[in-house]
Amino acid sequence: MNAFADTSFLYALYRQQENSPVADALVEKVREPVNVSSLVLFEFRQSARVQVFRFSKDRTQGFSKREAQLMLAILEENISIGALAIVPVDWQDVHSAAERLSSQHTASGGHRALDILHVATAIHLKARHVLTFDKNQTSLAKAAGLEVRP
Repeated sequence: MNAFADTSFLYALYRQQENSPVADALVEKVREPVNVSSLVLFEFRQSARVQVFRFSKDRTQGFSKREAQLMLAILEENISIGALAIVPVDWQDVHSAAERLSSQHTASGGHRALDILHVATAIHLKARHVLTFDKNQTSLAKAAGLEVRP
């Protein structure tokens, strides 16, 4: 499957949540590496660290440092064994595609910059599918002519 995963999909793989069984089943069925960009990995890691900060301020928010460290360790292990494939990207091309997407869809859809960059990356990579659980990103990917899974 020629697919590109976003941060919401990685969260479903690395932190137990409502979408985790669906993400796990898709990865098991496909049995090939999950394609991600360095930007997706940065966003995932940064988000885990922010959740630790939130938890340190209010124990009802975010999650513990231990949980974040475990998530990040498993992520790094999966990168090293090839379960996640970090695909090379021409960022200038991605930024050009992102600008086109933004000018066509943001005023009507309210899309965030990182969502636009992830969809633009999928377009740049000629991915057939975007793996996401993010509703706003789903609508943008579909508007750009991509199929969304799971």
